[in-house]
Amino acid sequence: MRKSVKFIQQDIPTMIFFIKKALRSGLLLALFAMLPAVGCKTHPAASPKEGEMEEVVAAAPVVREKMKFAELTPKKAALAQSLKTYFAQLNKSGFNGTALFAENGEIVYSEAFGYANLKTKEPLTMESAFQLASVSKPITSLAVLILKQEGKIGLDDSVRKYIPELPYPGITIRHLLSHRSGLPNYMYFAEQDWPNKDIPMKNQDVIDLMVQHQYKPYYLPNKRYNYCNTNFVLLATIVEKVSGMKFEDFVQKRIFDPCKMVNSRIYNKNVSPINTNPVVGYPTGRAEAENTFMNGVVGDKGVYCSVYDLLMLDQALYTDKLITEATRKEAFTPQHKDLRINDNYGLGWRLDLAESFNPAIYHTGWWRGFRSYFIRELGEKRTIIILCNTPRASRFNTRDLRERF
Repeated sequence: MRKSVKFIQQDIPTMIFFIKKALRSGLLLALFAMLPAVGCKTHPAASPKEGEMEEVVAAAPVVREKMKFAELTPKKAALAQSLKTYFAQLNKSGFNGTALFAENGEIVYSEAFGYANLKTKEPLTMESAFQLASVSKPITSLAVLILKQEGKIGLDDSVRKYIPELPYPGITIRHLLSHRSGLPNYMYFAEQDWPNKDIPMKNQDVIDLMVQHQYKPYYLPNKRYNYCNTNFVLLATIVEKVSGMKFEDFVQKRIFDPCKMVNSRIYNKNVSPINTNPVVGYPTGRAEAENTFMNGVVGDKGVYCSVYDLLMLDQALYTDKLITEATRKEAFTPQHKDLRINDNYGLGWRLDLAESFNPAIYHTGWWRGFRSYFIRELGEKRTIIILCNTPRASRFNTRDLRERF
């Protein structure tokens, strides 16, 4: 397995640079020896005051065990070769990214193609972390469901219980998770009404714009399904208010670290004006994606993960490590009577339940040159993960990907 960059909970760009340099130089032991000097001491826990965020002290780096690779029986070897041929052809057409196919948590096929940075020609690896775009939404959903399990949030609670200034009554947390709120999409009104696009927005700014302008909702609450990024911005805000932690810190502590997702983090432009992640997005040609003012908004996007990290998350979701079986069942239950059973939405997940013996729980995403696919077949226990950072040969049909496996 290739060496990886391990993100520490403190979001310090220079730290990331030196960690990466040390790993490449084989100085891992020396780096670990230095860690206590950069704030890894423990302190007595103290509850944050109301309205304040809990201070998170950097912990020792999480170490992940070696990934498991399947024993290639003749059948699996033929399948792996077929996938290798398929992606090699895509690579000739411009596919630039990483792909992983696993069964029962064991990797049948995985490969990296192309570059993290087209200018420097830094190659992609299986440890390269990509912007997940809307594949961030299942992770935001998990954060909410963890708090729900602890009795701190009710799925049928009014959103105004947590965000009282929100000028839209009748919306519940369940409506946000299932895209039944009817709210307008912040990406449209922010583009129009955010006054200085040199200053990144915060989640609270999205709420403030809605309060100020009283945008007309698209639909009444629970009227119908309407996919909307605003829903998950509000959910991330609620996680912060209930937990007393920054959203990024909560996800790191309660999801990334327990799952040993060593390359994962949430990028927030308000915290780090410069995005130091090695993998760059290219929306068109060789032009790098703009680090837009919307990159200060989290919950709907902003999570960076590698394919290995997503496989770790996939496997954790077969256990009670994050959420219980009862909570998982609720999250994977269709929430829309007006949608087809093979194209429905649960609580933060897309659902294809056409095959009752092998339901598919998945999400896809696109943002600023990045495309992501995270597909889980629960019956066959198969996992398909594809992450790309250029648009060429990066559009996949989820059903077609499943049939190839």
